[in-house]
Amino acid sequence: MKKTAVVICPGRGTYNKPELGYLKRHHAHRTDLVAMLDEYRVERGQTTISALDGAERYSISTYSRGDNASPLIFGCAYADFLSINRDSIDVVAVTGNSMGWYIALACAGALSAENGMHVVNTMGNLMQDSLIGGQTVYPFVDDNWRAVPGRRKELLALVAQIDGQAKCSLHVSIELGGMFVFAGNDAGLEALEAELPRINDRFPMRLANHAAFHTPLQAPIAQRGREALPQTLFQQPDIPLVDGRGNVWYPNATDQSALWDYTLGHQVTHTYDFTRAVQASVKEFAPDYLIVPGPGNTLGGAVAQSLIAFDWDGLANKADFIARQAQAPLVVSMGLDEQRALVSG
Repeated sequence: MKKTAVVICPGRGTYNKPELGYLKRHHAHRTDLVAMLDEYRVERGQTTISALDGAERYSISTYSRGDNASPLIFGCAYADFLSINRDSIDVVAVTGNSMGWYIALACAGALSAENGMHVVNTMGNLMQDSLIGGQTVYPFVDDNWRAVPGRRKELLALVAQIDGQAKCSLHVSIELGGMFVFAGNDAGLEALEAELPRINDRFPMRLANHAAFHTPLQAPIAQRGREALPQTLFQQPDIPLVDGRGNVWYPNATDQSALWDYTLGHQVTHTYDFTRAVQASVKEFAPDYLIVPGPGNTLGGAVAQSLIAFDWDGLANKADFIARQAQAPLVVSMGLDEQRALVSG
């Protein structure tokens, strides 16, 4: 009997130094896909995906850029999706985190592979060309992934207070399991970081080459995206899609113009609630697996924290999750070889 799975596509920040060569290591045999990705980039005078993935050295200045990171992550994640063993696994829904929404559209069939690359590359270029604002990450859970009493409310109040100050713009960009990704202009982020207590000498953590995604500051990018990417790129999904509000787009019942409007409208300028997307996915589809394609494995913790937040299947904390993973893995990160083997064909 087949296992059921929801696929959760990764966003920016998942292709780092350890991932250099990921596409070649796992997908050298996917010559048609890689050739399509490379040809697309050559036609636009951009460094090919193969060249980026096959470089001898990794540099943050090159690989954190939206015009490089976005299509490179798309190639890795989409190829991983194709590698899922459909003889033993039934993919019942697809969702994603932030830029992972664009990848999810391709995996679910609402965009062809070529059009998925076009959307990802176009939006990555637009973001990089403008680079409006930035992002900072900060947790509201403790080391055992349980919510710290009162911290979430305090953080939201602080954001609202700073956003109300002259010259400051600050918003919640992504609800990411046990963390907030805050986004705003430099004045807003600096005011926030000055108020936040340091945690584990790591947070608050400013993200390199990240714009103020999923905030009103991106309205110009949304407009330019609409002008560059017509509705005709979109089609009926083959697999249900769960978006960044927890809404489900079903095959043969999706308004394609509404899907286009969400993707290049609300999704760009409003908070992306990844936590809700994960929770809606498991509530609606109750999968055996939550599969996170590579590159990297940084999204697994956020997925687990999203489940713990509403005690899914008795998961109350990090220790529970680790024990569950050791017994019968629920979250499968394809960026980890030992977990990849559970689901790949």
